[in-house]
Amino acid sequence: MALLKKDDILRGFWRLDAKAKEAGHIVEISIYGGAALALVFDLRHATRDVDAVMRGPSDFLQNAAAQIAREEGWPKDWLNDGVKGFTSDREEMQLMSQFNPSASGGLRIFTPSPQYLFAMKCMAMPPEGIEGSHDISDIEALADVARIQNAQEALALVEAFYPAARVPPKVQFGVEEIMNRVQQRRAGQEACEKGEKG
Repeated sequence: MALLKKDDILRGFWRLDAKAKEAGHIVEISIYGGAALALVFDLRHATRDVDAVMRGPSDFLQNAAAQIAREEGWPKDWLNDGVKGFTSDREEMQLMSQFNPSASGGLRIFTPSPQYLFAMKCMAMPPEGIEGSHDISDIEALADVARIQNAQEALALVEAFYPAARVPPKVQFGVEEIMNRVQQRRAGQEACEKGEKG
């Protein structure tokens, strides 16, 4: 399956923006997952698809996204809303400055804060735990970007976006294990830096 790089995703959005302007529709897209990691945080080189929640005429969006997929040779679900089940009622999103729709149409694109994306990634942790999941390296990288120090801070952050009752034990154990790894890595880096200075 072809992976979408940062430039590919932006090209897809610019094409969608042009189609929205032509059709006179204002479309709002909130992006998450690998696309946000690539576009906003430079933590991924590519992603399989764009996880998004879209607000706008659904027929227009489906047809426009399908047409772009055909012309680019991308999977037909390159832009999909499978992430809906993991969004929080307390979202923390920012407007992407590159896209400025006029009153007559265009795209508005919103991206998550590193803290919110960290919490989302933790909530989406696979049932089998942290082994063998690319989400884990994403969570570790976001812990650095969001300057999360330990497991207590990490879990408090997850619960700031999701009610504690919604946070399953697998997420609590997974977060503790991941943050232990993050702290060990940081301690190792500090020891190396001290060694180099010494």
